[in-house]
Amino acid sequence: MQRKEDIVVGLDIGTTKICAVVGEVSAGGVNIIGIGTHPSVGLRKGMVVNIEATVESIKKAVEEAEMMAGCEISSVYTGIAGGHITGFNSRGIVAIKGPEITAQDVERVIDAARAVAIPMDREVIHVLPQEYMVDGQPGIQNPIGMSGVRLEAKIHIVTGAVASAHNIVKCANRSGLDVCDIVLECLASGEAVLTEEEKQLGTALLDLGGGTTDLAVFAGKNIKHTFVLALGGDNLTNDIAIGLRCPHPEAEKIKKKFGHAVARNIQADEMIEVPGVTGREPRKLPRQILGEILEPRMEEIFALVNREIYRAAMENHIPSGVVLTGGTSLLEGATEIAESVFSLPARIGTPQGIKGLVDVVNNPMYATGVGLVLYGARNQQKEKKKFRIRDRNIFNRLMTRMRRWFKDVV
Repeated sequence: MQRKEDIVVGLDIGTTKICAVVGEVSAGGVNIIGIGTHPSVGLRKGMVVNIEATVESIKKAVEEAEMMAGCEISSVYTGIAGGHITGFNSRGIVAIKGPEITAQDVERVIDAARAVAIPMDREVIHVLPQEYMVDGQPGIQNPIGMSGVRLEAKIHIVTGAVASAHNIVKCANRSGLDVCDIVLECLASGEAVLTEEEKQLGTALLDLGGGTTDLAVFAGKNIKHTFVLALGGDNLTNDIAIGLRCPHPEAEKIKKKFGHAVARNIQADEMIEVPGVTGREPRKLPRQILGEILEPRMEEIFALVNREIYRAAMENHIPSGVVLTGGTSLLEGATEIAESVFSLPARIGTPQGIKGLVDVVNNPMYATGVGLVLYGARNQQKEKKKFRIRDRNIFNRLMTRMRRWFKDVV
């Protein structure tokens, strides 16, 4: 049995599947020692719509992971996605009191940058520092120990609906799990599939899930922009079910087995068998029809993401291209469509920088689960906390800030 503090568990609560990945943290890195998956039936477009069904799916995925890893799972890092997620940039400025910049100064400048009006129904999920400026000098990653009189910070704030975050925590708690932290799914996927060179030069990471498509733009080893589009693999399955007039489960099987996003690359004589609805006879149809159904939808998803990149003025921040991950990226021809829409090189991203069950998780659909483990391994040494939805007692928060202020003065 491994010691509890050496184990980090990532729980990817997705629209099509729940995935629990168990990692063992050692001096040599992260060993993946267990994985459990179960179909997800209680979510739609990344948001919980049936708590009981989601709890059952989480329990089954966690049990499978526990059996494989040979340990008991009590706390997890879980992902969040959905159309309610929004990200925006902010900046703050403070005067430096002492002869050099301290960790408290950095904390103060981040507090100043995050002091923006957020509606009561929204919660801050991440505050991600992008860069610091000391006396106007930009591009500083860690200002602690430097001399100066003025410290500025540029940060990226990710917010989500309080209800959605609350429901994810509630589902995990009802499954007997503590939530160490809630992590934006595309941020977790970036931990697993991007190289240091790609993060430095500038890359657009596209996590193509079942219910959502998540975009994260990385440049200069920092996250510059995030965006969640409420379209994904389920829309492709729905298009096939309507276009070929077949049941939804059969449409999903046809997509996985015969799906191709580029119609012109399919041989004209290739045929597929489509099951009939409620006992009707199965039909044989050209496979090209499938390509003609999938191609416009994939082009639409990529075009909407591309429009967001241009709206956020990020088109010059991604010279190294686009990295596709998530289960829908396995669709044949997805990289070809991405390259034509974005006019940039594209590749499929699989988890890397791990040991252990590498062959098992060597698949883009496990990128978020593995990324949550890597995120947890990197952040577990920091302040340990159980996720809270909102500080309900403003008086306590005020007293904490006043104590810190008096300590600084004395």
